[in-house]
Amino acid sequence: MFRKTLFALSLSSLALTSAAVAQSLPKPAVLPPAEVAADLSNRLTLALDNGKSVVIQLRPDVAPGHVERIKTLVRRGFYDGLPFHRVIPGFMAQGGDPKGNGTGGSELPDLKAEFSEMPYMRGTAAMARSESPDSANSQFFIMFSPNMQLWGKYTVFGRVISGMDAVDAIAVGEPPEVPTKIVKATLGA
Repeated sequence: MFRKTLFALSLSSLALTSAAVAQSLPKPAVLPPAEVAADLSNRLTLALDNGKSVVIQLRPDVAPGHVERIKTLVRRGFYDGLPFHRVIPGFMAQGGDPKGNGTGGSELPDLKAEFSEMPYMRGTAAMARSESPDSANSQFFIMFSPNMQLWGKYTVFGRVISGMDAVDAIAVGEPPEVPTKIVKATLGA
């Protein structure tokens, strides 16, 4: 199985594809529509074993298939106990792999990409994938800082609205010596 990971992109490849991507992607607002924000089922809380919690505003208006997948896996308890297996300071923290090494996923089929113009800023949550754009499954990452090189390459499904200090406290490494784990993932308030 391919590693579901982020691939390094050169600046030249970014420059060549930016114009084409910009014309083909939907242009959502950075802030969610009022009805999305008001629906508490669109809030994902990750209680971490570092004693902190992260709350992610899910964006079904931007990536409906990916948000439904996250919700399905949360309801099944899939993420409970899983580590953040790839954490690169200043870049991102990646988790959601039951194997804990970047090669695993759920038993559900991979998802078709739902690329958008959502920016990759601090706190952006997006799905990891292998070489194929349509290979996201269960692994996700949270951005530590902005990175526009990822634009149009990974499906953004939400953004941290509370608990970036918890994300900043996730143990670093590829894999970390003692990885930070998700104790419990829940939907709602």
